[in-house]
Amino acid sequence: MTRATARAHPNIALVKYWGKRDEELMLPAAGSLSLTLDAFATTTTVALEGTDDEAAADSFTLNGAAATPAQATRVTRFLDLVRERAGSTARAVVTSHNEAPTGAGLASSASGFAALAVASAAAYGLDLDRTELSRLARRGSGSATRSLVDGLALWHAGHDDASSFAEPIEGPAISMTIVTVDAAEKAVSSREAMRRTAATSPYYAGWVESTTRSLQEMSSACRAGDFTRIGEITESNALRMHAAIEACEPPVRYLRAGSIAVFDAVEQLRADGVESYATADAGPNVVVISRPEDAPAVAEHLDHLGQVRVVGAGPGARLIPAEDPA
Repeated sequence: MTRATARAHPNIALVKYWGKRDEELMLPAAGSLSLTLDAFATTTTVALEGTDDEAAADSFTLNGAAATPAQATRVTRFLDLVRERAGSTARAVVTSHNEAPTGAGLASSASGFAALAVASAAAYGLDLDRTELSRLARRGSGSATRSLVDGLALWHAGHDDASSFAEPIEGPAISMTIVTVDAAEKAVSSREAMRRTAATSPYYAGWVESTTRSLQEMSSACRAGDFTRIGEITESNALRMHAAIEACEPPVRYLRAGSIAVFDAVEQLRADGVESYATADAGPNVVVISRPEDAPAVAEHLDHLGQVRVVGAGPGARLIPAEDPA
């Protein structure tokens, strides 16, 4: 039995990915930029069974319980891509532990498929570099392509499989204060809401166009170390994404009263001289970016609005010893 274990962390996008040009290759309608975190890791082990029986099924356990049929299907489809590249028909036993609430808008699918990409490639004997692993992870979950990169990651939208991947980008030190206002799994998945937005939201075309501009501006701001401009783009891009989502039919509303309260509190923080900016992925939980020296004040100010945790830049997905408990 061939076995490999990988650990990956989620990433939070400063310029969001929302909408695909190609569902099969998971090519985004516009590029994006994110920060890989140093918390909420996913640790995944892929062990190949000793038989090449194509009639056998993969096994997937998540957080100690058998995966749902939908989760198992996504994992098997991804492993089929790996098996095709490796020239193997061996089925796999996949065991995964996710430290973040699954499906609550904290990018658990990004860390999950990034870890699965690294572990399965090693288990099936593929020798892939970081860029190739980024492309592979993208096929499982678009945002997973960014979790292969340390710290700030720029995902190129590309025009085909080869040109759509993430790479590092220079930028200033950034802290993120994650405010979990609701850890429950969301009723509408990101994948479903993304499709619905692209198909029905009257704001979708404008979202794609403005995001392309925002990414160019954000890349320049990162390279210049301009935290203020980074924050301004981050907050406006998030609100534009949620406006497009809320305008689809039937509407999807991820932000709740508790989410808006955090955005309001961050606005007050800025008025009080603590520079910080809010963003939210496809869920009710809010992430507040600040300079590292301001993070304690941000966390203290927001503590009454939800469960608060301060995180920073973390490593991209990588292989680890199977016995590593961290």
